[in-house]
Amino acid sequence: MDIVPRPIAKRALDVAVALALLAGSLPIVLLVVAAYALDVLLVPGDRGGLFYREPRISRGREFGLIKFRTLRHDVLGDAGGHARPHEADPENLTWLGRRLLKPWYLDEVPQLLNVLRGDISLVGPRPWPPAMVERQRAQGLRYRDEITAGLTGTAQVTKGQRRPYADLDLAYVRLSRTLSTWALVRYDLEILARTVGVILRREGLSY
Repeated sequence: MDIVPRPIAKRALDVAVALALLAGSLPIVLLVVAAYALDVLLVPGDRGGLFYREPRISRGREFGLIKFRTLRHDVLGDAGGHARPHEADPENLTWLGRRLLKPWYLDEVPQLLNVLRGDISLVGPRPWPPAMVERQRAQGLRYRDEITAGLTGTAQVTKGQRRPYADLDLAYVRLSRTLSTWALVRYDLEILARTVGVILRREGLSY
């Protein structure tokens, strides 16, 4: 297995942007905490931790993806470490998840901590749950073992239009192997800018 190198400049971009976004989102985080306190006070069924971790794969290693909890605690227990399919039903969501976190994708903000920890990069194939990665491996697709996963990526900003997600992920892997360090950083900045557009259009980021 040929591991994709992690350029120092790409890592520096990850840390700088993640720190800036965390600092800029501090008022939003305080709003989320205040809304969470009100939610669990008034809605007993929504009680439970504000944060939770989902098992995901990055560079062939399992780690805990940090998110704000959007599901009711009883539903989260049945999710098997993958909340996304259950979030499609509004009845499964907490008041906070339904009114604030999911509409504005704020449940993803804590993943900036994963970026700072080095679990994921800002840009790369989205980290998938172990079971989904195992199915890809069975199909001969092992790129999630070779490259650091990303907070966003080519597949997310295009929404899989015209090309399958795996093809878009593989195209990014190839660019990571062939572009110069600074060309890759410029490409990552382009993906980040396009991601802002996706969020403003409220299209969401898959997985």
